[in-house]
Amino acid sequence: MSATNGNGTHQNKPKLREEWIARRRAHAASTGDSNLSQMHYARKGLITEEMLYVAEREKLTPELVREEVASGRMIIPANVNHPELEPMAIGVASLCKINANIGNSAITSNVDEELRKLHTAVHFGADTVMDLSTGGGIREIREAVIRNSPVPIGTVPIYEAVSRVKRIEDLSADLMLEVIEEQAQQGVDYMTIHAGVLVQYLPLISKRITGIVSRGGAILAQWMAHHHKQNFLYERFDDITKVLKKYDVSYSLGDGLRPGCIADASDEAQFSELRTLGELTTKAWEHDVQVMIEGPGHVPLDKIKEQVDKEVEWCHSAPFYTLGPLVTDIAPGYDHITSAIGAAMIGWHGAAMLCYVTPKEHLGLPNEKDVKDGIIAYKIAAHAADIARHRPGAQDRDNALSYARYTFDWDKQFALSLDPETARSMHDETLADDYYKEAKFCSMCGPKFCSMNYSQKVDEFNKQVYGIEKKDYSHLVEKIAAGK
Repeated sequence: MSATNGNGTHQNKPKLREEWIARRRAHAASTGDSNLSQMHYARKGLITEEMLYVAEREKLTPELVREEVASGRMIIPANVNHPELEPMAIGVASLCKINANIGNSAITSNVDEELRKLHTAVHFGADTVMDLSTGGGIREIREAVIRNSPVPIGTVPIYEAVSRVKRIEDLSADLMLEVIEEQAQQGVDYMTIHAGVLVQYLPLISKRITGIVSRGGAILAQWMAHHHKQNFLYERFDDITKVLKKYDVSYSLGDGLRPGCIADASDEAQFSELRTLGELTTKAWEHDVQVMIEGPGHVPLDKIKEQVDKEVEWCHSAPFYTLGPLVTDIAPGYDHITSAIGAAMIGWHGAAMLCYVTPKEHLGLPNEKDVKDGIIAYKIAAHAADIARHRPGAQDRDNALSYARYTFDWDKQFALSLDPETARSMHDETLADDYYKEAKFCSMCGPKFCSMNYSQKVDEFNKQVYGIEKKDYSHLVEKIAAGK
């Protein structure tokens, strides 16, 4: 992340992709081909440096990455104006990713606070970050976030457009295109565009308990209801696409009619929009613009697989990016838990990226601690999904930590955990002395009731009597603890 220099200003991250982008721009200028998208190169049979980087990170072959990007099953969000980015992939062939939302509101937050949230999100493992600022200084905050972020940055451009008009009714397609171009020039890697909320779908929400819960969807619905006109994002979709392909900005086609409670899940409004998003996906692909599809929301456990199956069918296997889903609505203050349950399940069934939910969901603007709590909950969910999908090597860290636990290697157990500081502090609440880092028990069982201590005696018996050696995972422990 960024450092702070002597005068208190933030120093931007190194520009990993600067030379790659310069060569690509020079080639585009010489050929007259202004499409700089990863999908465009992949479909031409070319493997970019970003694809090579992703292949190494994901332990995939470069050709597989190229094929997945060319088909639309994988995206590499990497705006040519975000050279600080360390490329990553979102797709069913890669590890399940998580997104963290940050951003100010009209009530609170500033640049320094948002940069602290960004640092916390990236430190604890967010794969992408969305800046959802709606208050003052939107452009200033976004510039600071992009310049200091090694992960892709997403936005919802309609938020900034709304800040430029007096009333929702004053929004226009031209204003939206202006905002989209400005954000693309700034370096935004993917944008949520709610082009699937159509005027003919508005009557379908009348049966819902919570109506429209997407801010972007509700803004557009109000605009359409006032003007009795079609969604201008839908009507000008090709114009938006032409902007995105110049900078390699990926679409995150927004689910403006997502269910806001489990009673509204899988209704006609939600699925009508999803079909439209499939139509728009093919239109974007005609220009070689990368696409992922946003999904719910609030969905009971028994309806989660259906969400993935319909998205794969109707949206042609474009990566599915879901908010949760929350599987029950009764736990305000704990919705990072109610949603992580659904997130793990939908990731298992094939969602490519999970948008985190913090404990503050439905209650207020998340602070730095809320961001951390949401990230940890979703790292668990995504990792659980990868294990269930039998990703190569996904379970190695679990096996290493379990072996460290079995051998009472407390320091390695802490190091291998998602949040070493918390794990260590909880152990040390009752057994703080360094002496206890060598102890073959914790404060739960004490020295006389530790089952694994006794089990090790059985290991010795099996070795002496039957010649059976306990499998040794110590090499795996050292390897993973060293970050290899």
